[in-house]
Amino acid sequence: MNHPEIICAGELLVDLISTEYAVDFRSADTYRRYAGGSPANLAMNLARLGQDVGLVASVGTDDAGELLRQAVADTGCDTSQVAATSEPTTLIMVTKSRQVSNFEAYRAADKEITDDQFPAEYLSHCKVFHTTAFALSREPARSAITAAATAVVANGGRLSIDINYAEKIWPNRLEALWVISNYVGLNSDGGPSTLVKCSDVDFMRLFDEPVESNEMAGERLMDLGAGVVCLTLGEEGSYLLVDGQAIVTKSRPVEVKDTTGAGDAFWSGFLAGHVTGLDWEACALTGRGMAERKLVTVGPLSGPVKLEDLR
Repeated sequence: MNHPEIICAGELLVDLISTEYAVDFRSADTYRRYAGGSPANLAMNLARLGQDVGLVASVGTDDAGELLRQAVADTGCDTSQVAATSEPTTLIMVTKSRQVSNFEAYRAADKEITDDQFPAEYLSHCKVFHTTAFALSREPARSAITAAATAVVANGGRLSIDINYAEKIWPNRLEALWVISNYVGLNSDGGPSTLVKCSDVDFMRLFDEPVESNEMAGERLMDLGAGVVCLTLGEEGSYLLVDGQAIVTKSRPVEVKDTTGAGDAFWSGFLAGHVTGLDWEACALTGRGMAERKLVTVGPLSGPVKLEDLR
């Protein structure tokens, strides 16, 4: 059995992204199909960066599910724990955007992650275990992912989460805050502190208030129990808060072609830097470099990427 150093758990789905820039679906006529889902995007990008990574996810027994599994495997990511269920493969429609994409989700198989997909041997070498708010929003995935994260913490691993919250995915905001805080705080008895990534847009969605300042938002996320907080700010760059120190990484001008998946690309560069021993500032720089590559690319990245080329 494989036992990857980085495990990403959560949604693997079909992204249907409009081929033209659009603010809503009424103004988009044609779409192109991609393998998507935040943890899947992250896992594939980590594999492109040469990392030892596995994806835990559930798809349907349909053709779409097999297509997704193969797309992930083709990057070098371990897919031994991608399960086929009786539910149809989850689908998301997305508008191509230079800013914040609009989306509609048609959920089914993605939430059917179970305990059986997290055997102890598979978790035994895990250094970083990552999931998302999307993945934690439904059962049985929520309980299975939380139990696996607890086991990783007990083995000395570090947790990571992308708080990609949206009300249309998780209408009960108070429940979302409780579940996310519980996950972030699973390391409260010691061990490496949890890494929290949140965009400024997702912060506003989760807390139902604007980002008055990066400092305020960072501290608010720290209050969830995080040890390291990374607030991504779109064209403004990122704000990292760790050990009471703020690290600001400014963005650089690029010709933006597609913002979908840019946050996942950023976090893949960040996590790859972390597991290879870079300091936090360098992690933010490699994250920025990976995000830049995604912003100038329509659809997923392709081919291997050298970490040293990103700073």
